[in-house]
Amino acid sequence: MPPTRAELEAARDRVIDDVLGSSLDILFCGINPGLYSAATGHHFARPGNRFWPALHRSGLTPQLLAPAEQGLLPSFGLGITNVVARATAQAAELSAEEFRAGGLRLARLVTEVRPRVLAVAGVTAYRTAFGRAKAVVGPQEEQVGGTAVWVLPNPSGLNAHWTLERIAGQMRLLRESIGRPPL
Repeated sequence: MPPTRAELEAARDRVIDDVLGSSLDILFCGINPGLYSAATGHHFARPGNRFWPALHRSGLTPQLLAPAEQGLLPSFGLGITNVVARATAQAAELSAEEFRAGGLRLARLVTEVRPRVLAVAGVTAYRTAFGRAKAVVGPQEEQVGGTAVWVLPNPSGLNAHWTLERIAGQMRLLRESIGRPPL
């Protein structure tokens, strides 16, 4: 059953645990958890979010995973974190300072976890967190914590000019760039 309005409001400022593993090819990084995700404890959990379908269509997972199955990701060499850890109803509620502090935290995390690629799902969040005003979707010249960076479009249903197929296409290009065959 979906969370109630009261459960969603109670999830404000909650933090969701990162999904990490010992040998990650890709660490996906969302902007921050929405209230729906925080209420359920699962990343990209809001119905209509295209992260999970795009992940599967890109060949990075062998089947379409539900958000509640996020714990399976490390077995596929994948993980998830967020630029800003606290949950909000909208990313617009976050300050530039929170994004910059999140960028520093993310650089420390990447240094510890050592994924092959950090994939940030949201170009505006990446620009703000890392001071890269002209960044565009795709591979970046700069590294974070010694790790290659790829910026993906935000998979939220609110980002309507990026279709599911285009988002999956960017994830597919990322997968191919590291030489991973489709699962």
